[in-house]
Amino acid sequence: MSDPQTEWQAWLNGLDAKSQALALSLRAQLDALGAADAADWVRSELSEDLPQLARFMLLRSLWRSPINDWADPGALDQLPAAKRLLAAGADRADLVLLARAVAYESVFTTLDELDAGGDVNASGVEVGWRVMETGEDLSPTGRVLAGLHEDLLTMDPSGRDGADLWR
Repeated sequence: MSDPQTEWQAWLNGLDAKSQALALSLRAQLDALGAADAADWVRSELSEDLPQLARFMLLRSLWRSPINDWADPGALDQLPAAKRLLAAGADRADLVLLARAVAYESVFTTLDELDAGGDVNASGVEVGWRVMETGEDLSPTGRVLAGLHEDLLTMDPSGRDGADLWR
C-alpha cells in the first residue's frame, strides 16, 4: 500500500521550482478550505491543466447555500407552503430533507445543462455557453469548468455523498 504523503512529495520533487511553488500554494488553499483530497485536486490542476480550485470553490458554494441552507433554523418559515404544512402537523425534519433534496436536484440539473454547453432540444440555434475560470481581475483564464454535475455529490460537506438526501 502506498503512502499518499510519499507520493505527493515524489510528484512535487519532479516539478520545476515555479510549478512546485504553485502546487504548494494550491495545496495550502485547498487544505484551508477543507478539501479532503487536496493533493489529488492539485495534481489534476497542474498535470491536466484543469481549473480544479475554481471547480472546488463553485461546487462547495452550491452545497453550502442553495442546498444546505434549508437546514438552517427558520429557513422553512420563510415559505408560506412550508408554514401551512408545519401547522398541519408535518415533520420539520422531513420538510427540511425534502427542501434539500429538491434544491440538490435543481442544482444538479442546472449544472448538467451548463455542462451540455447548449440546449440540446433547440435545433438550428447556433448559441451556447461555457462556465470559465477567471483570474483575480475577473478576466477569463481560458480554462473551462466542465463536468460540474459529475462531481456535485462528492462535494457533500458531510462526506456522505448526498446519502442524507434520500433517507
